Amino acid sequence: MDWEAVETFLGDIGSFIWGPFFLIPLLLGTGIYLTIRLGGIQFIRLWAGLDLGILRRKDAGSEGDISQFQALTTALAATVGTGNIVGVATAIGIGGPGALFWMWVTGVLGMASKYTEAYLGVRFRTTDEAGEKSGGPQFYLQRGIKGPLGKILGLSFAIFAVLACFGIGNMTQGNSIAQNLDHSFSIPTWVTGLILTIATMIVLVGGIKSIGKVTAGFVPIMIIFYVLGALYILIANIGQVPAAFAQIFTEAFTGTSAVGGFAGSAIIIAVQYGVARGIFSNESGMGSAAIAAAAAQTSHPVRQGLVSMTQTFIDTIIVVSCTGLVIITTGVWKQTDESGEQISAAIMTGEAFTYGLPGTWGHWIVTIGLVMFAYSTILGWAYYGERNIERLFGRKAVMPFRVLFSAVVFVGCTVQLGVVWNFSDVMNGLMAFPNLIGLLLLSGLVARETRHYLKHDPKLVATKEEVESFMAGRPGWQEWKDGDVRGSSATVRAADDDLV
Repeated sequence: MDWEAVETFLGDIGSFIWGPFFLIPLLLGTGIYLTIRLGGIQFIRLWAGLDLGILRRKDAGSEGDISQFQALTTALAATVGTGNIVGVATAIGIGGPGALFWMWVTGVLGMASKYTEAYLGVRFRTTDEAGEKSGGPQFYLQRGIKGPLGKILGLSFAIFAVLACFGIGNMTQGNSIAQNLDHSFSIPTWVTGLILTIATMIVLVGGIKSIGKVTAGFVPIMIIFYVLGALYILIANIGQVPAAFAQIFTEAFTGTSAVGGFAGSAIIIAVQYGVARGIFSNESGMGSAAIAAAAAQTSHPVRQGLVSMTQTFIDTIIVVSCTGLVIITTGVWKQTDESGEQISAAIMTGEAFTYGLPGTWGHWIVTIGLVMFAYSTILGWAYYGERNIERLFGRKAVMPFRVLFSAVVFVGCTVQLGVVWNFSDVMNGLMAFPNLIGLLLLSGLVARETRHYLKHDPKLVATKEEVESFMAGRPGWQEWKDGDVRGSSATVRAADDDLV
């Protein structure tokens, strides 16, 4: 088989899916529509979500498999990955500093999308044969949208999510880890692959409770480690920071010209790459985070929706901003290599950290950060994949999936992945499409129930009993409580055997 031709073909499809005429306007349009419909919820309820998810961390006595904090860190584990390091460098390298502005726009609007999909993930979750919560677009698209359309959308999402998890959530992450460790520390890729495979298997065998415990301890450390390194550079270059912000806001609307007059001279390129890389980083609208949200112990879907919304804030407004500002303030995005070409996005962030920190060890921070980010992404996406495998084939298929997923990590560490990267872009886009349609169709339900809940509990401090008192008699409330405790995803699968 001509793999170069396959890679080119998939690349062309991915460019269309993530281009300015298909997914980008749909993602931005959905974010704008939901922001308006939900009354700017990401602006007025952000602190309430951060307080519940990060400071208080749990809803005592509520149904679910893991705490709200663990659900948040599991979703962060899947999203804070190579996109926060290489993706940002790609956006700025091609679209110029203005691309970072459009990444921010995508993040702010994406918070409304993330809230909506997390709300729906909890609202329509089920309990599987092993007593674990199972939810996400693969369920809420079918259960929330009646008739054949909902079944087709839900099934399509499940298929695309399983395929995507082996690409962007597995092989590409393992490859990034192996290549960076080989480059920085001369560790053979097969050694990295073997260690990663064993470590992944050990965590995955324990299921979501094991994943939640690991990510709850691991994710905050990796984010703080990386952000502190970036903040040191920004403080050391504090005189360049105001100019960097001015450049970001100016060139977001005027375009830019860089070394050799690269393609980012047009504003459309800044918008396209800023939005595409922003979505790649925070996954808002893709539906993936709703799967982790569905496992959370929560007394109402609104509460977990607001906690999950903070994931996009942390990913894009904090981590992505740190990477982007370091690249811009150090001027590395304008530098060239020995051949006179712009520095590759793969090493741009590492070069920026090396330039900004004393000595020559700055790239080690990026390498270690990338290893932690990518490994956490493997764990998060493993859970996403298994919940969709369970949706398609039942609980019996979960353990074989975990074994296969762990083994494929080794493959990703030891082979070249041009085709897989392009395949992953296509599958991610195809995941997002049915989910975005569902978010628009179900937005009325989400807006109505959100208004009612926040009218009675705007700061998310109500006890479980207080929630019961003001929710009693609401349409769907008793149904949610009954299904949340006793429902079985097997019932949902049986309803559409003709489509499987």
